[in-house]
Amino acid sequence: MTQITLHVNGRDRSVDLGDPETPLLYVLRDDLALHGPKFGCGHGQCGSCAVMVDGQAVRSCTVKAASVKGKITTLEGLGSPEQPSKVQAAFIAEAAAQCGYCTNGMIVAATALLGRNPRPKEVDIRTALAGNLCRCGSHVRVIAAVLRAAKEG
Repeated sequence: MTQITLHVNGRDRSVDLGDPETPLLYVLRDDLALHGPKFGCGHGQCGSCAVMVDGQAVRSCTVKAASVKGKITTLEGLGSPEQPSKVQAAFIAEAAAQCGYCTNGMIVAATALLGRNPRPKEVDIRTALAGNLCRCGSHVRVIAAVLRAAKEG
């Protein structure tokens, strides 16, 4: 067993890894009971497992938990049902989720985008979210939600 300490959502969390190759996604979901990041493809192609590490969106299914040294922020660390983040509130206001499976990745990617570019143009948003797959067709509402969050900044 290998013990690691991860800084997740503002707290240090110690975890015993049975396998040093364990993806961060599994540690977040299975060991820390954080269910914002979803298992989608397992290959870093869909974006449903996205989290932020030091403000950058990363695919937690392809990152080894033992290799993460920065501050991890999951969907749960962005806001709460009582106090949603500005991006979460904009997604709610724009009804930007249908089945909800991609929503975690969309919100994380949008939050990372707004962290580095608080006034993005639509093309910037489309580029930032291009790697997030959504089969429900809610992209128009997602773009509107990110534009709203930027405007309300």
